[in-house]
Amino acid sequence: QVQLVESGGGLVQAGGSLRLSCVASGNIFSINAMGWYRQAPGKQRELVAVIFSGGSTNYADSVKGRFTISRDNAKNTAYLQMNSLKPEDTAVYYCNAHTIIKRTGRTIGYDYWGQGTQVTVSS
Repeated sequence: QVQLVESGGGLVQAGGSLRLSCVASGNIFSINAMGWYRQAPGKQRELVAVIFSGGSTNYADSVKGRFTISRDNAKNTAYLQMNSLKPEDTAVYYCNAHTIIKRTGRTIGYDYWGQGTQVTVSS
């Protein structure tokens, strides 16, 4: 079991910055990757950024060059640094942890989700 708690959301003007934090607890050593997703009203949840255990990252084209995902393993925390924010970035942002467990000769993957944190960017 993994528990995720997000924080750092808020209201900023266009062009401003925010840093989101996601603290993981529980079986943290099972986490293979952590990511940030977002969902705006009336839209589907979409991937924003993901960081894998080896350190590689992927970003949505819409945030590439503006957002940076990172991890601090000592604090069991993932971060999303968001710069040059745009009104279209307004959404609830969710932290995700993908876990890998080897048992009975096979590998099992499972996703855990945080409660979400609201990010609002005014024009």
